[in-house]
Amino acid sequence: MSEKFPMTPSGFASMRAHLKRLKEVDRPANSRAIEIARGHGDLSENADYSAAKEEQGLIEAKIRELDAKLSLAEVIDPNKLSGNRVRFGATVTIEDTDSSERQTYAIVGEHEADIKRGRISISAPVARSMIGKEVGDTFTVQSPKGRREYEITDVQWLEIVALDELP
Repeated sequence: MSEKFPMTPSGFASMRAHLKRLKEVDRPANSRAIEIARGHGDLSENADYSAAKEEQGLIEAKIRELDAKLSLAEVIDPNKLSGNRVRFGATVTIEDTDSSERQTYAIVGEHEADIKRGRISISAPVARSMIGKEVGDTFTVQSPKGRREYEITDVQWLEIVALDELP
C-alpha cells in the first residue's frame, strides 16, 4: 500500500496550482528555450542547450513528484475537526514548562511547513511528540538546547490559508 500524504485543502490547491504552472507555463517556456538553443548550431558545445535540457529534466521530475503526491493526497480540512486531542490540522499552543514561553503551531503537510509562519510538518519531532495528546498534557522534545518539556495549553481547529495566498 502506498503512503498517503496528509495535507490541508489550501495546501492541496497550492500544490495543484504549482503543478498547473509547471505544465502550462514552465514546460512550454523550456521547450522554446531548447528550440532556440538548437538553432545556435553544434549541440555538443552549446551551453544554452545543455542548460535548457538540464532544466527540462528538473521540470519533468518535479511534475512527476507533484502528480504522485496529489494522487496520494489525503486532504484533511481542519474546519471539520474538533476536540482537544492534537492531530493533523490542529493549531496548538504549547508552553515551555521551564521558561513559560508560549508558541503556537499549525500541524500541516510536509510541503506546507514554514516555521516562520508557525507551520510545522506532521513529521517534525515536535509535531510527532504532540500527536494524540490533549490540553493539559505535557510532552518532551530533544532540541539542540537539550530536552525541553512543554504543556499543551490550547488546541484549535482553524482554516489554514495556503502560503501563496498570504501577504
